[in-house]
This record gives sequence, C-alpha cells and structure tokens, in this order.
Amino acid sequence: MTLVDVAIVGAGPVGLAAAIACKRAGLTYVVLEKGCVVNAIFEYPTYMTFFTTAPELEIGNHPMVTGHDKPDRRDALMYYRLVTQREALNVEQYTEVTHVHAAPAGFTVAVEKRDGTPGVVEARRVIVATGYYDNPLALGIPGEDGENVSHYYTEAHPFLGLDVTVIGAGNSAADAALDLWRGGARVTMVVRAPELKSTIKYWVRPDLENRIKEGSIAAHFNSRVVEIGQDAVLVQRKDGTTFELPTHFTFALTGYRPDLSFVSDLGLATQPDGCLVLSADYESSVPGVYVVGSAGFAGRTNQVFIENGRFHADHAVAAIARDLVPAAEAAR
Repeated sequence: MTLVDVAIVGAGPVGLAAAIACKRAGLTYVVLEKGCVVNAIFEYPTYMTFFTTAPELEIGNHPMVTGHDKPDRRDALMYYRLVTQREALNVEQYTEVTHVHAAPAGFTVAVEKRDGTPGVVEARRVIVATGYYDNPLALGIPGEDGENVSHYYTEAHPFLGLDVTVIGAGNSAADAALDLWRGGARVTMVVRAPELKSTIKYWVRPDLENRIKEGSIAAHFNSRVVEIGQDAVLVQRKDGTTFELPTHFTFALTGYRPDLSFVSDLGLATQPDGCLVLSADYESSVPGVYVVGSAGFAGRTNQVFIENGRFHADHAVAAIARDLVPAAEAAR
C-alpha cells in the first residue's frame, strides 16, 4: 500500500492550491474528490458571475485571463481545469472519503469509488479542503426530497410561465428570484425574517427590493414553508396561521454548512460558534490534520471565500513541509 505525505480531501480551488504547494515543496500527495474538479463551482448557477476580479481567484501564480472585468462560472471552470492539467496534479475524481482515522504512519483514509469499490490511502498528514457548498441546510419538512425541489439554482429557462417559490433571503435566493423573474417565471419569495438579509450584494438588494415593492416579485416575510406538495407549498405565518401557495417548483436556498462527518471520530475541537479550533497554520486540535478554506468555519462561512481561503493552503503546506521535508532529507 502506497504511503503519501499528504492526503488532500477536496479538489476545489483551495484543495488544488494545496496540491500545487505540496508539489513545489517536494511532498508526495493525492487529492481525493467525490465529484469533479471544482465541483462546487460546477454546481453554481449556469450564468453566474463572480463579484471579484480574476487575480483574486488565481492559484499557484497561474494568471487567469478573461475577456471581461469579472470572471463567470465558465471562466472559472476552464481556468481550474487548465491549472490541474498544466500542473499534472494527482487528483482522483469521483472518489469519496468516507472515514479518516489515526494510524501508525499518520492516518488511514478510507475511500469509495463511484462504482462502490472501497479503497484505502495511507498518509502522514491530512488536509481537509471540502468547502461547504455540497451540504445544503435541510428544512426538515415533508416534500423536501421531491423532484420539484432543489437546493441549487441553475437557470431560469425551464421555468418560463411557471409558479416558482424561492425560500431564503440571502444572496443565492436574491439572485435566483431576480433571474427567474427576468426569465418569465412567476416568482414568490418566502422569508423567515422580517426583511432581506443585510449581506445581499449592494447592487442586487435595491433591485430586488424594487421588484418586490412594485409587485413583480411577491414576498411573504415572517413566514416559513412547512410542507411542499406537487402543486403547492404550505406556508405558515408568524401568528401560526397557514395558507397554500400555488407552486410548480421550489428552490430551497437557505444556506450551506461544512460536512466533516468523515473526520468525526478524530474529535476535532470546535468553538462555540461551530468553527473549528485551528492554529495559525490551520492545524486542527488533532496534530497532523489541517482544515483549510471554509470547511473549518461553519459559523462564519460568509467570511471565508476562494479569495482568502486559497492562502490557507500555503500556510498549512509550509507547516507540513517544515516537519516532513527535513526528516525525509535526513533519511536519504
């Protein structure tokens, strides 16, 4: 069985940045990804545009060249795909990490291939870079798992002339509601709070507020969906009364949280807000396990993005190299 210096869990931008850093530091590594490369970006809305500039998404000093001020989803997919190819990164796609436990050499990482075939990777160190976008916050209501419900918005085209309910009040919900309205859908938002979230992008919020004010987009505040049916959702007001809202499709865009269940047996310490206890080099309370990017910040996912998370990888790999590279050189 092959032993690598570092097993990197997740092939998002931060995981790829960690792989590049490992390669340049002379560390052996493997990237284990349950989906495709940058799977979270692949799941983004089809025509999404980042609200940052290309240099802030770059990894490994590879320039990101686009034909416009701000890159879109297609630009990002192409960029990270090309970086993976140019660096010849050791990425095993469609390989899900199911469990990590301590072992004599460091850690044993149990994996499962897309066809169900199990496997094992032995690693001296582990870097978790799984992000949070592939783990939506469940509403826990009847009908949530129906075919007419999604926690991810794609595009407006299939919903022309249909009644669509958008649950949520943040950026994802705001963008989806506006795009659906522009695409010809009849949109209704159901918002648990008395108003939209203050974190909505500053150029999006007034647009949405104006559409609500003029009645182009309906909105029910201080309300929550308690059941989703085939042609309607049941909405409960703050006073407990309910009403049915005709709906062909529902987007439950209520947020996402990191899923670190595969390392639960290691007992990583957490802070009161759910964020992990991490060192300045992003090492967890378990020596040898590093958590980079938004994966370690369950209570603050709105503060960690590609733009700053990519640097976590450099800090973590530098710390690992300080421990492992001198020992490897001494053994030669």
